[in-house]
Amino acid sequence: MGRLNYRVVIFIFALIFGVVFSLPSLLQSQHGKKITLGLDLQGGLHMLLGVKSDEAIKSRLKSIAGTVKYVLEDNDIVIDELGINGDKVTFKVLDPDDIPKARELLQKELQGVQIVENKGQFTLSLTPKEIARTKKQAIDQAVDTIRNRLDQFGLAEPTVAKQGTDKILVEVPGVKTPADEQRIRELIARAAHLQMMAVDEDRAARVYTMTPAEAKKYGDVILPDVKNPKEKYLLKAIPILDGSMLTDAKVGFDRNNQPVINFKLNGEGARIFGDFSGKSVGKRMAIVLDNKVYSAPVIRERIGGGSGQISGNFTLNEANDVAIALRSGALLAPVYVMEKRSIGPSLGADSIRQSTIALVLGFVMVVLFMIVYYGMAGAIADIALVANLFLILAIMSLFGATLTLPGMAGIVLTVGMAVDANVIINERIRELLRSGASIPKAIEEGYANAFTAIWDANVTTLISAVVLYAYGTGPIKGFALTMSIGILASMLTAILGTHGIYQMLLPNIKKEKLNFWFGIKV
Repeated sequence: MGRLNYRVVIFIFALIFGVVFSLPSLLQSQHGKKITLGLDLQGGLHMLLGVKSDEAIKSRLKSIAGTVKYVLEDNDIVIDELGINGDKVTFKVLDPDDIPKARELLQKELQGVQIVENKGQFTLSLTPKEIARTKKQAIDQAVDTIRNRLDQFGLAEPTVAKQGTDKILVEVPGVKTPADEQRIRELIARAAHLQMMAVDEDRAARVYTMTPAEAKKYGDVILPDVKNPKEKYLLKAIPILDGSMLTDAKVGFDRNNQPVINFKLNGEGARIFGDFSGKSVGKRMAIVLDNKVYSAPVIRERIGGGSGQISGNFTLNEANDVAIALRSGALLAPVYVMEKRSIGPSLGADSIRQSTIALVLGFVMVVLFMIVYYGMAGAIADIALVANLFLILAIMSLFGATLTLPGMAGIVLTVGMAVDANVIINERIRELLRSGASIPKAIEEGYANAFTAIWDANVTTLISAVVLYAYGTGPIKGFALTMSIGILASMLTAILGTHGIYQMLLPNIKKEKLNFWFGIKV
C-alpha cells in the first residue's frame, strides 16, 4: 500500500462531509439542515389565479388625481371640481393666469398621460400605450408581490409563475391543514392597499343619510370601520398618499400590549404627510387599508418623521400577515382564485417509492456492471459514485434546496453521468496497457488523455443546466439544480478521488494481475 496523497485526503474529506451533512435528510432527524420535498412529493396547495387588470387603471387614475392635487396646491394654484369621471381625471383651474403654469407642471410630473385643456377645464387620460403598460405591470407586479409574501411567510420554495398573459400559477408545498390553506389564500389575495385620506368634516354628520352616489358628487367616498362595519366615515375620495410611498412595516405593541403595525414612509411621503398634517390641525385623517378605516385620529400638530401606526384589534398572526403584505407591496390589481387543488401526500409517497426503486435499481446495476467489466477499477469507480451521491444530498441539505420528482430524475441521471467519467478513464488506461505501457504510465496518461473529453462533456452539460435553472420554473429548476451539483461533485470524486486512490494502490498493482485490477488480459 502506498502513502496517502493530497488527492485521497481531499476525497476522504469530501466523503465525510457528504455523509455528515446528508444524514439529517436521510434519517429525517430533528436537528440539522434537511432537504425540503416539493409539491409533487409531499403534497400541498395548487392555485391558478386571475388578475383584474382593469382595476389597475382605476388605481392609476386615483394616483394621478392625488399627484395633481398635491403638485398644484404646493405651487399655490387653486383648483376646483377635482374628480375621476370614468377613465378620466377632471378639474378646473380657477385663475386663468395659472393655466400655462399648471400645464407645464403636469407635463413634467405625469408620464404617459394625455392632457387636454379648454378654458381652464383640464381632462387627463392615459394613453393607449400607457394603459397596456399598466395592465402588464399589474400582472408582473402581482407575481413578484405574491412571491415576496410567500418568501417572507417562511414557506420553502413556493412556485409563483406567470401563465399566459393574465394568469398566475401558485404552488405551495407542505400545506396540510385547512387553517394553513386559508391563511395562505388570504395572504396571497390581500390587496394591502394602504391610503391616508382626509375626513370631509363639512358633511361628516350626514354620512348615515347620504348615498354613495350623493357622496361621489361631492368628491367623497363612504367607507366602513374595520371593527364595526355599521360605523361609517365620509372621506375625500382623492387620498393624501398611498402605500406606494411606504418603505417598511413591522409588528409592535401598544400600551395595552395589543399588536399594532408601525410603518414608515419614504422622503416624498413624509413631506406630503408633514405638509398635510400642518395645514389640517384640528381635523381628522383616516388610515385606510383595503377600503376599511382602521383609525381616524384628530391631528393635534404637524406630524414629521414620516411614520405612523395601524391598530385594529389584530391577533399576532393577523398583524404579522398584514405587515408582510405591506412590506412586500400592494397589489396594483386584485387577484381571484380561478382553480384550486389540494394535493394529498399519497401522490408524494408513491412518487418517492417509485423514484427510490428506480434510483436503487439503477445504482445497483451500474455498480455490478462496473465490477464485472472493469474488476477492481470498477469497484474504485463505485466508491467514487457513492461519495458523489452523498455530496449531492449534503449540498442540497445545506442550501435547503427543494427536491421534486424531476430533481430525483436528475439524481438518477447523475449516477450514469458520474460513472461515465470513470468509464472513459478506464478505457484509456486499458488501451495503454494493451499497447505495452507500464502501469504507472498507463494510469497517468489515461487520466491526462481522458480529462479533455470529460471536461468538455461536463462543461457543456453544466451550461445547459444553468440555462434551464435561469429560465425554467419549479420542477425544471429542481432538475437543473440536482444535475449541476451532480456534475460538479463528479469532477471531484470521479477524476480527483479515483486518481488519488490509484496512486495510493500503485505498489499493489502487478502486471500479472491486470485481469483483477482492470478486467483485461495482456
